[in-house]
Amino acid sequence: MTKKKIVLLDGNSLAYRAFFALPLLTNDKGIHTNAVYGFTMMLETILDNEKPTHVLVAWDAGKTTFRHSTFTEYKGGRQKTPPELSEQFPYIRKLIEAFGIEQYELDLYEADDIIGTLSRECSEAKAEVVIISGDKDLTQLANEQTTVCITRKGITDLEKYTPQHIEEKYGIEPLQIIDMKGLMGDASDNIPGVPGIGEKTALKLLKEYGSVENVYQSIDQITAKKMKENLVTNKEQAFMSKELATIEVHAPIEVSLADLDFAGRNEEEVIQLYKELQFNSLLEKLDAPVEVQHLEEIEIQTVDEVTADMLTDTMSIHVEIDGDNYLSASILGIGLSNETNTYFVPTNVAASSAMLKEWLEDHATLKYASDSKSAYAAIARLGMELNGTDFDLMLAAYIVNPSFSTGEVAEIARSFGYHGVKSDEAVFGKGAKRSLPDAEQLAEHVARKAHAVWELYPVVSKQLEENEQQELFHELELPLAKILGKMEVTGVKTDLDVLQTIGQQLSERLALIEKDIYEMAGEKFNINSPKQLGVILFEKIGLTPIKKTKTGYSTAADVLEKLENEHEIIQHILLYRQLGKLNSTYIDGLSKEIHEDGKIHTRFQQALTQTGRLSSINPNLQNIPIRLEEGRKIRAAFIPSEPEWIMFAADYSQIELRVLAHISQDEKLIEAFKQGADIHTKTAMDVFGVSEEDVDSNMRRAAKAVNFGIVYGISDYGLSQSLNITRKEAGEFIDTYLASFPGVKQYMDDSIADAKQKGYVTTLLNRRRYLPDITSSNFNLRSFAERTAMNTPIQGTAADIIKKAMIDMDARLEKEQLQTRMLLQVHDELIFEAPVEELERLKEIVPEVMEQTLQLDVPLKVDWNHGKSWYETK
Repeated sequence: MTKKKIVLLDGNSLAYRAFFALPLLTNDKGIHTNAVYGFTMMLETILDNEKPTHVLVAWDAGKTTFRHSTFTEYKGGRQKTPPELSEQFPYIRKLIEAFGIEQYELDLYEADDIIGTLSRECSEAKAEVVIISGDKDLTQLANEQTTVCITRKGITDLEKYTPQHIEEKYGIEPLQIIDMKGLMGDASDNIPGVPGIGEKTALKLLKEYGSVENVYQSIDQITAKKMKENLVTNKEQAFMSKELATIEVHAPIEVSLADLDFAGRNEEEVIQLYKELQFNSLLEKLDAPVEVQHLEEIEIQTVDEVTADMLTDTMSIHVEIDGDNYLSASILGIGLSNETNTYFVPTNVAASSAMLKEWLEDHATLKYASDSKSAYAAIARLGMELNGTDFDLMLAAYIVNPSFSTGEVAEIARSFGYHGVKSDEAVFGKGAKRSLPDAEQLAEHVARKAHAVWELYPVVSKQLEENEQQELFHELELPLAKILGKMEVTGVKTDLDVLQTIGQQLSERLALIEKDIYEMAGEKFNINSPKQLGVILFEKIGLTPIKKTKTGYSTAADVLEKLENEHEIIQHILLYRQLGKLNSTYIDGLSKEIHEDGKIHTRFQQALTQTGRLSSINPNLQNIPIRLEEGRKIRAAFIPSEPEWIMFAADYSQIELRVLAHISQDEKLIEAFKQGADIHTKTAMDVFGVSEEDVDSNMRRAAKAVNFGIVYGISDYGLSQSLNITRKEAGEFIDTYLASFPGVKQYMDDSIADAKQKGYVTTLLNRRRYLPDITSSNFNLRSFAERTAMNTPIQGTAADIIKKAMIDMDARLEKEQLQTRMLLQVHDELIFEAPVEELERLKEIVPEVMEQTLQLDVPLKVDWNHGKSWYETK
């Protein structure tokens, strides 16, 4: 007999999670579909992973529950459900029905109570129960038969709460979660708890006394005066809060285990719903026919010659690459489209066409590209240059909503309600099954992409206009795309001999460290095996274990760092790991990335990060570790590509703090930067209340940590970890800092308030970042969104400044007709290669251009250096 396995899903909680995890999507009728799509993904994953015999989705029946008779303000203050989500609930219910899953709700009761009652009944019947929710309240239901899975990031990442996991995480039993809520309350449900008692204090009390009842029976034993006073004053409130937090496990439900039989979904109904919602990628996975909508029949012409009558003053263009790396992968053809015609130009035809070359290189003919940077780089490989790009679908979509960072035309098109192009997966297949379609299918796919760009141009342009982001698009991102393409094609020369020499030196150093570790341990073992290392450290040497995993002792870096002062072996192990990673990831990794021309051609991802920062891949040259000298030395392999040339590097000094000073308008910060003062010393003077000569290195280090911490939305916990001080001391330090710089405190408060009102924050150049969790009832999600609201305008503006500096530098180099080439952008730094005779001119114009690129109320400052390699520029 098959053992019963019951999956119980918290419908409302998961619908909210799905809605906020994905950008807003609509079908061609304008119906929002992101929550339904996210819920579908969850269902697919859960059913595949759990393989249940019985399933139920429980719903909240309404706003009023039996708990309101106890406390009328229960769940008061919750944000109203966004209308974009409300309209999706009927479709989510239809989806669940099509999947063959039972749904249930009960007047005056919450989904939690339905789940609690069913889980009790199933547990008593010794059946396995899995509960899925985004609400940690349900963890109180965990027992030997019941696992509670809580969604974390995204929509399919689940944390599994068993009694053992709750014991490891909190040090209490599942039912004591109710007592914890009684003491600390729950802001998301407006359960008051006892003022002044947070999670840490509540857990401490429960570990000592066991329950709310026992806390009050032992009230005379509590010595902390303020806590005791709060407990006594709020006794009634504590018991009420515990009652409110208790899930009812004897609700009068009229559904039983027998009703939850899961036989699988109704394929026909699912297909019909997917078609209605235009979930084309899901239809393709089902091998169901995809209904291509919103597109008239297109006449696509595959040409064997590019003629003058084909090419007009304005056309859309898509260059199809066989894979991701457009710098090396085969070019499969070019799609061109305008109002009346759509063409597919095979690669061999394009490469030999003087007519096409003339049109592509003409600045006066306007091109609407799907991805102008990859098009520029690919076309350069055909011996042509792409000029006159006036639109870039990928970049425009990214600016409109940076959380939607896919570069695939079909996905972007669907997000704007256009469904006339298939996904690449549907045409080429995926992973090992990927293959080229026949010539006719390929021609149609490439041409339809070009046509999609033409159709979407007015739609996306209108969105940019409504967001007041045309300037950001046309004056920053679009021109930058071509500059980045040029840098990628140019590449940076890399000396393989230097890399191999550094690798040999690292290997020799690692062998010595390995020998030292064996001597300290008293035996040989596999240093890279966490299990073996754990036995050596915590059993043989006898260090105190900080954290345990399923397989033994944790030897993660954060654990070892806390043990660094307990035994000299720890420092050696940490260094061994760092040098080992340098050798494998960077020496070996970079060596494999050198092309036949002796250069590394990294690719810059322009439409990825939500702050607007560029990232680098294949390989990542922005991430070479430089804290260790051994890491810095890797930069010695990057050299000029011409004899008698030099490398020249310039980077912004403390750009984010200068942006913070400008945005916050804090008088002390502005004055410090105007005077050219050391900002960390000045901060230490203000926070510690001492004169400049009394600022010691520890004070400056603490001030530096909080300065940069503020930029990144640091918490008291984060600061305590970086400075190795108590959380209380860190909190007091932050409070003192904010009192010393009232403009910064006001900026932080205003940023959060502004984000709550608008739903997004902006940089100085009007780049947006949407923050759907800013009004979330979930404390952790809301706190992260609040920190993001504070730091995105700073980080994003700094990213915009370096991008604008690249555009200004490119224009200046061209104006002065210099041979100098811009090679790399690494965070706040630009790296060039140049003839020696142009060095003196670079010393003048690079800092001049970079410091004048955007006028702030504080001066921008640029430091520069030069040498025979990138390493020598530091």
